[in-house]
Amino acid sequence: MKESLKIEHLSKSFPVKNGTLQVLNDINLDIKKGEFISIVGHSGCGKSTLLKIIAGLVDYNEGSVKLDGAEIKHSDAICRMIFQNHNLLPWMTVEENISFGLYNVPNKEELVKRQIRLVHLDGFENAYPQELSGGMAQRAAIARALVRKPEVLLLDEPFGALDALTRIEMQREVRNIWDQERSTMLLVTHDIEEAIYLSTKIVVVSNRPATIKKVIYVNLPWPRRRDDIAFTRLKTEIFQLFFENESDAEIEYYI
Repeated sequence: MKESLKIEHLSKSFPVKNGTLQVLNDINLDIKKGEFISIVGHSGCGKSTLLKIIAGLVDYNEGSVKLDGAEIKHSDAICRMIFQNHNLLPWMTVEENISFGLYNVPNKEELVKRQIRLVHLDGFENAYPQELSGGMAQRAAIARALVRKPEVLLLDEPFGALDALTRIEMQREVRNIWDQERSTMLLVTHDIEEAIYLSTKIVVVSNRPATIKKVIYVNLPWPRRRDDIAFTRLKTEIFQLFFENESDAEIEYYI
């Protein structure tokens, strides 16, 4: 299978008052077309910076980021990013938000209708963002990103502002969308259960400056059960990577 995204020896630092702050250090990652990758790590370790670099929103100091062999140098339609806040335009309806920016695209109306059906917003085409629930607004944001047929969809804690039940519902929706579309998806999350539930592969990164501690393949059948023994074992394995100096009893406390 052809490589979709190849990251080699990627490092990133930001200038600060008394020098530089290194955020990423020698990141190497190969992502195949159609994989669902979750990146997990402590808050502030550089996960979101990595996603923004892949999106072409942030420059980097060393290394390379290539999509199908071509280096990513700026933001364009090949990588679309969804943030924790939906960022829908409040003066536009759901349909208008999804179609915004689609110029001279054949069958634009049908493309938009298909995405609305895909995210289960049928009947809300003419609703405004303020008339939607948080989960519905994020569905619209996902549809807006997918309608442009990006090669890579980047999700930066997209469910972080949702209540627990809506978050679980949205996880199921996103996994179903991935099953149908088979787009390459990269998710940044602090939620280890969420990563296991959604992903084909989990990338565990260290504290800042972020380096890759381990890449874990998730070979669990779908639909996945959070109370399944294999699911729980994988969760424990990831927690052990975060709390390497803790006892098994202390790790059980966090789980």
